[in-house]
Amino acid sequence: MKQTILVTGGTGFIGSHTTVELQQAGYNVVIVDDLSNSKIEVLDGIEKITGIRPAFEQVDLRDKAATEAVFQKYPDIEGIIHFAASKAVGESVQKPLMYYRNNIVSLINLLELMPKYQVKGIIFSSSCTVYGQPKPENLPVTEEAPHQKATSPYGNTKEINEQIIADYIHSGVAIKSIVLRYFNPIGAHPSA
Repeated sequence: MKQTILVTGGTGFIGSHTTVELQQAGYNVVIVDDLSNSKIEVLDGIEKITGIRPAFEQVDLRDKAATEAVFQKYPDIEGIIHFAASKAVGESVQKPLMYYRNNIVSLINLLELMPKYQVKGIIFSSSCTVYGQPKPENLPVTEEAPHQKATSPYGNTKEINEQIIADYIHSGVAIKSIVLRYFNPIGAHPSA
């Protein structure tokens, strides 16, 4: 039986490319996206590339009841790749509370639901913004580089979410986590 992975923000740039790779590797994918930063037509592109249209639910992850309904509808979800987030650094300076509410509450809802639905692990999409403005002596930046004060509310939400995940894992909950910190992700799929 194929494993099922929940991809949040799956119609975004990184999420859609990850969905393609997962489907081509034989996984079932359920995409959850509120479509605030993407378009439903992305599903057509995924289907054109892979021959498979992933399951899709338009859900705001801040809505815990709607999020739980996804787990109820797809009880075989084994893991989550969490890309969904408000992501514009400049906008986060103008609308900090929106960023804190969206990025943090969404993650907390997912984490709270994982044990209830026996979801084994989460991959969290973080950001290089957790390193702030590294000092020249700390370049190049590696995973061991010290965290500096983030320069935006967006960066703060990523750093806070990393800590929330670490604290939750250390509390003894039986889930695993991986955190990925991106530096300007770009790329072109042959279909582009």
